Amino acid sequence: MKKEFWKIGLPFSMVTGILGFMFAVQFQSIKEPIVRDTRDMWELREDLKKEQELQVELLNKIRKYEEIYENYRTQHDQSAENALRETLEQLKSEAGLTEVVGQGVILTVEPLFTTNLAGTSIEQVSPELLKRTINELNAYGAEEIAINGHRIINSTVIRNINGITKIDGYNLNQFPITIHVITSDAEKLFNRINGSTLKDDYAIDNLSLSISDPQSKIVVPPFKDTIRIKHMQPLNREKEGKS
Repeated sequence: MKKEFWKIGLPFSMVTGILGFMFAVQFQSIKEPIVRDTRDMWELREDLKKEQELQVELLNKIRKYEEIYENYRTQHDQSAENALRETLEQLKSEAGLTEVVGQGVILTVEPLFTTNLAGTSIEQVSPELLKRTINELNAYGAEEIAINGHRIINSTVIRNINGITKIDGYNLNQFPITIHVITSDAEKLFNRINGSTLKDDYAIDNLSLSISDPQSKIVVPPFKDTIRIKHMQPLNREKEGKS
């Protein structure tokens, strides 16, 4: 019986299995047929052309956005540069390092007489009188002051050295001495100076103080020397951050 199975049953089973596998493959092929491109040459060319046009359009958009980005970056850099430049100019102006033009008056100091009451000649104006004059002018609304062409700034030094009055090291022992003053209201400054005791203060020292009529254009030159800063040093951010 076993011999008959091996002779008949086994070959039949193998044939049946092979046929089943073939039917399964054929059924799968019918269920999911292979998709083939049925377009002709002209259709392929048209599709290729559309793809190329789309690619060109995308490239143009990329270039456009790159240009927009570059413009924004350039404008940002220029804006930052302009802001820094404006800040620098403002700081220079506030420090007295730029020429200033505006309305104002001109004060002139000269000897009242050729000799004083003691019979000695008047050679110069005292540092104390000049300092008092500057303080009075600032109180009356002066914005910029120059004495004999030397700009008055916060660090200006007026003192007597070896018997000679000096302003930032420059002699003031020659007459006349001119004081250029710029203000936002020249008429008001003119009236306040005339109503003050400044002229009397100069007369005590045998000096004459005269004031010009309000002028629409007064030029005050920039500070000519190097500004020396004391008791200041750059901030060490790393050191400050650790403390």
